[in-house]
Amino acid sequence: MQLRCARVIFVCAAILASAGEGPTTRAAEQTQPGLHAGVQPADQPSARFTLDTTLVLIPVTVTDSMNRFVLGLHKGDFRLSEDGSEQTIANFSGEDAPLSVGVAFDSSGSMTDKLRTSRRAAIQFLRTMNQQDEAFLIEFGDQASLTVGFTSQLDEIQKKLASISPGGLTAMFDGTQLALHEMRKAKNPRKAIVIISDGGDNNSRYSAREIESLVREADVQIYAMGVFQPSIFRGLSQEEVNGPRLLSQLAEQTGGRAFTASDANDLPSVAARIAIELRNQYVLAYRSNNRNHDGKYRKVEVKITAPPGVDNLKLHWRLGYYAPSQ
Repeated sequence: MQLRCARVIFVCAAILASAGEGPTTRAAEQTQPGLHAGVQPADQPSARFTLDTTLVLIPVTVTDSMNRFVLGLHKGDFRLSEDGSEQTIANFSGEDAPLSVGVAFDSSGSMTDKLRTSRRAAIQFLRTMNQQDEAFLIEFGDQASLTVGFTSQLDEIQKKLASISPGGLTAMFDGTQLALHEMRKAKNPRKAIVIISDGGDNNSRYSAREIESLVREADVQIYAMGVFQPSIFRGLSQEEVNGPRLLSQLAEQTGGRAFTASDANDLPSVAARIAIELRNQYVLAYRSNNRNHDGKYRKVEVKITAPPGVDNLKLHWRLGYYAPSQ
């Protein structure tokens, strides 16, 4: 029997050995037959997405059983459905498209011992960005503030990070809300927010429920990284206890992930892992068959049909979105 040639390459993320995943999101994991390795990616037309309010963009990460990124797949290898209804993939991109990124940095007092490595992790992440990318910086302690707006001059953000002094409580939900608000000004269709924090919220005006709703409405991937250590002390608020779990849930909804490090020194490795993942994604775009402007949440499912060769492919994707209400 003649097998279809799989023009696929694998990108290895060796840093996984030093940066643990958990309490991580595995946004809709799927096991599939695998792919042949060692062949160059197929020539395929470049897909440049323009802003189109009728298009739904679904970033998809594909990894194998060794956590290597699987590249070189084609549009025909993917199937996509919305609320159980098969959708036609209108546009497909497997290339490294420009990014708009927001960094939400925890500057609360609990970060004092982790500030140096957290700052180094954020700077390492920023250094992976390309000329067409843009980023902004939000700090949250007692309150959240936009310290650097969208810019392609990333050294501005690095300088600001170097001047951060920790102190106060943690308004993480407010920081997330402000990042989502600022992301509306993004010039690139691919958008991500990276939250760097060590735990839960204890000083926000916004509630966990409100943030979950806002995240579902936003066309943004959320990644979180930090040292989340279970506390043995009493007197913590429910928000503080549930903070790490909430970050995982937010990331899962958007197709991003939450990474934890067992030690603050592992944070730069986590930052590198997130940067690599954002650079090795597919983006599927479709126009929904459901034309109703009912404002309801629609569940998205992605499947892959791949040639044989490597087992246990795993997919991570944005789980759904809210339909327009008018």
